Amino acid sequence: MHRVKTLDSLNQILEKSPSTRIFITGRPRIRGEVETRLGGKVICVSLCPNKEDIIRYLRVRLGEDETPDAMDESLVADILEKIPESVSEMYVGQ
Repeated sequence: MHRVKTLDSLNQILEKSPSTRIFITGRPRIRGEVETRLGGKVICVSLCPNKEDIIRYLRVRLGEDETPDAMDESLVADILEKIPESVSEMYVGQ
């Protein structure tokens, strides 16, 4: 409901001020709705996560863990293997 109202408001702004540029981010699943509601006045750019970036992020977050003894090396290895695979699979075919 809020997304529809927001996109309709943005469309009104674009109609009244055609030189206005708006940057929107969102999940791939809403792309069609954005394109429809903004009347073809959009350019879509798809971004997919890089597996190495995800691993680097996870290492930083795991390094900030306040209870590092709660995980053994095997669990850390599983996290660093399975989460990047799962995230990458979310973007396949989109």
